[in-house]
Amino acid sequence: MSILNVVNLSHGFGDRAIFNNVSFRLLKGEHIGLIGANGEGKSTFMNIVTGKLMPDEGKVEWSKNVRVGYLDQHTVLEKGMTIRDVLKSAFSYLFELEAKMNDLYDKMGEADENELNEMLEEVGTIQDLLTMHDFYIIDSKIEEVARFLGILELGLDKDVTDLSGGQRTKVLLAKLLLEKPDILLLDEPTNYLDKEHIEWLKRYLIDYENAFILISHDIPFLNSVVNIIYHMENQELNRYVGDYDKFQEVYAMKKSQLEAAYNRQQQEIKDLEDFVARNKARVATRNMAMSRQKKLDKMDVIELAKDKPKPEFNFRTARTSGKLIFETNDLIIGYDKPLSKPINLTMERGEKIVLVGANGIGKTTLLKSILGLIEPLSGKVTLGDYQYIGYFEQEILSPPSTTCLEEIWKEFPSYTQYEVRSALAKCGLTTKHIESQVRVLSGGEQAKVRLCKLINTETNILLLDEPTNHLDVDAKEELKRALMEYKGSILLICHEPEFYDGLATKVIDCSQFTTVI
Repeated sequence: MSILNVVNLSHGFGDRAIFNNVSFRLLKGEHIGLIGANGEGKSTFMNIVTGKLMPDEGKVEWSKNVRVGYLDQHTVLEKGMTIRDVLKSAFSYLFELEAKMNDLYDKMGEADENELNEMLEEVGTIQDLLTMHDFYIIDSKIEEVARFLGILELGLDKDVTDLSGGQRTKVLLAKLLLEKPDILLLDEPTNYLDKEHIEWLKRYLIDYENAFILISHDIPFLNSVVNIIYHMENQELNRYVGDYDKFQEVYAMKKSQLEAAYNRQQQEIKDLEDFVARNKARVATRNMAMSRQKKLDKMDVIELAKDKPKPEFNFRTARTSGKLIFETNDLIIGYDKPLSKPINLTMERGEKIVLVGANGIGKTTLLKSILGLIEPLSGKVTLGDYQYIGYFEQEILSPPSTTCLEEIWKEFPSYTQYEVRSALAKCGLTTKHIESQVRVLSGGEQAKVRLCKLINTETNILLLDEPTNHLDVDAKEELKRALMEYKGSILLICHEPEFYDGLATKVIDCSQFTTVI
């Protein structure tokens, strides 16, 4: 049974086409992985099927009475709302049913016998729905899911605007799971989640009885939970049965077969054109030449898709730094209250240190305290000599409305236009991306613009806060290679062991520094 049908969908932004006449179907129980390079339109597709965006052409048809739950990382959480308020809002439709039931009870005193019977029947139906959806144990359900996702320890009365990126994602995810929708739509849910909670989500999705569509660049995670792959490439959407590894195997075979057919046809075209050129002027062979020309004219020419530009990240290095990178003495980090016990850490030249640990324990705050962007509550940070620091922030909340070209030119005013375009192209951006405003690009494309600034700045120390979030598989592989070859020192926050394995000289679990909340 088909739950979602997308038929002949076409969509674009300006002169940049995203989809061209694509179709898609979601069947009951399917666990779909929606994959593709940065900028191919995965999040745009989600916005279209959820009705947030109208397509240029085509139809989106959902089955009747299907409740859809969408994990959208751009959801606005209002100041003053507590974590409990957000999680309780998952049951808003049940509270509406309860209000309707109470209203019916109020009206029963004035109803005649027939009306009373109808009201009692409706109240009974509502009562059954409330019981079936755990309405009378809402508080315990909230605490159960909050405990599994590590939210309970934050305090359910905490203001949601005080949460870190990872904590925010977990709250939105908890709300979604409490809603128990018929269909889950998940857009990069593992971004900002720590290893422990990615494992929990993995187990949840493996056992999930209903259908879901998952966008992710986390290949081990995808392989664990999906049984169908939809691949977005060159404005097309193609379906593959199996996990990501199976998709790669079939995709490589299809690509190889298409290239072989293309090469055979190109040889045939060359032979036919050669025959026509040599024989069309001779009376004796003119008819044969015309016959071959007709064959050429009717030929359905095979076209190979243009390869997407693959990024090349090569960090520019400054002069060698002093032996000491930084040293912390009884450093206590935090804002209005401490996030840590006294921290005593030393980093020396050449080290590549990875900071790991649960969301919200202060990894980003520690990084910013070392940089001097945040004043420590007490203790001090000593920095070494001759430091040229490059900093990659976890997230830019308000991407600029300038074009990519203008963004890089602003950073490097001495560059020619050719040099700016070349620098962006090396990061895997096309001409259309380069001339687009940064704010209209996908999360992965925006990350590539920020990486372009970083790799073209001379540094000897890199401080990177979750640089792999939003990056596609090719970009992640290339970034890892570039960081392994980097001659300077690296302090990296990352939740993907596959990324830092082989790169890190030391892994530090920041949970050892945390205070008891």
